[in-house]
Amino acid sequence: MEYGNNTLLREETPSEKISRYSQLLSGQLHRLRQELYPPEAHKLLRSFSSVDVARLIGVSESTIRQLDLDGEGPTPTRLANGRRSYTLQQINAIREVLAARKKGDEAVNILPRRRDGEKLQVIACANFKGGSAKTTTSTHLAHYLALRGYRVLAIDLDPQASLSAMFGVQPEFDVEPNCTLFGALRYDEGRRTLGEVIRPTYFDNLDLVPANLELAEFEHIVPTAIASGASTGENIFFRRIRNVLNEVDDRYDVVVIDCPPQLGFLTLGALFASTGLLITLHPQMLDLASCNQFLGMSSDLMAVIENNGGEMNLDWMRFLVTRHNPNDSPQTRVVGLLRALFGEDVLTSPALESTAVANAGLEKKSLYELEPGAIGRETLKRALESMDSVNREIEDLLRSSWGRTL
Repeated sequence: MEYGNNTLLREETPSEKISRYSQLLSGQLHRLRQELYPPEAHKLLRSFSSVDVARLIGVSESTIRQLDLDGEGPTPTRLANGRRSYTLQQINAIREVLAARKKGDEAVNILPRRRDGEKLQVIACANFKGGSAKTTTSTHLAHYLALRGYRVLAIDLDPQASLSAMFGVQPEFDVEPNCTLFGALRYDEGRRTLGEVIRPTYFDNLDLVPANLELAEFEHIVPTAIASGASTGENIFFRRIRNVLNEVDDRYDVVVIDCPPQLGFLTLGALFASTGLLITLHPQMLDLASCNQFLGMSSDLMAVIENNGGEMNLDWMRFLVTRHNPNDSPQTRVVGLLRALFGEDVLTSPALESTAVANAGLEKKSLYELEPGAIGRETLKRALESMDSVNREIEDLLRSSWGRTL
């Protein structure tokens, strides 16, 4: 009991205590964000050198310099040392200039967007187990693809909103009611179009559908919709995400979905909408056991969907080994077991454990956002090489699905 002004104050209830802690933490996170991204408390993407631009586009640095000298394409910022600096928007403008000079595969390699007859690629990143690096994987994949010149939509399907936070979006402050994917999936008069809940990010050609706790409402409304007959035919719950993605099909090349760590109606909808499934897996025995449960339940539920007229359109499914320490003998044995069991369905490149990823995550950044010199040069180089190798394999799977030569 607490006393104040001779008045007996009642003891705080558990729910009140939890609410108070939530408000305290939320306020502190808001203050930290304002410190990290002043003056408007929004994230900005770093600029890129001409060497970076050449590497991202796949041409020589002299080609980039000559464009500037010839007055073609965007005008870069000149730094104090005389070097050129480009934004991602300018890099994409350079891609269009260079692609216009090329034909066939050469043009596609420079500007790799979808061509006529190539379907929208939808990648679901999923697993039961928290800590399997789903959000880290989704963030880095979306950033990588945007830097490579694709038009990308990132969808945060997890009510915990970790992917949104990586984009500098704090759910309780920045996401209004009915502004998550739930707004486009609901069955009542409050439903919105997908375009209304998509927001641009600080990455050119990379948009976001953010998340917050309201996404959990979908798990509650679906049983009611099924009972009332609203969830039938084309409106059945597992078709909802695929259908709303059709509304923006012509705006994007790739959709990356960060799924919640459970196999609910949202995850099932994401799986049904997907052309590619990425299962992240930390190489530990407990994680293997959890993954086994995920696979077993997924197969059962997918069979139910197929038996009810739902045709799955997966072009590929891959396991990604995450947070891997190649010097850890037990981990190495688990990775060997996975490759023996699943063969080529395990990505060749693992995502290596790195302090660079952890340090970047503290600032809600991916490795691709870090300024050169932000952390140790060699540490960052090794981490980027690992992440690039993973994402390049996934990009090759996308290109193969489109029938492009690798």
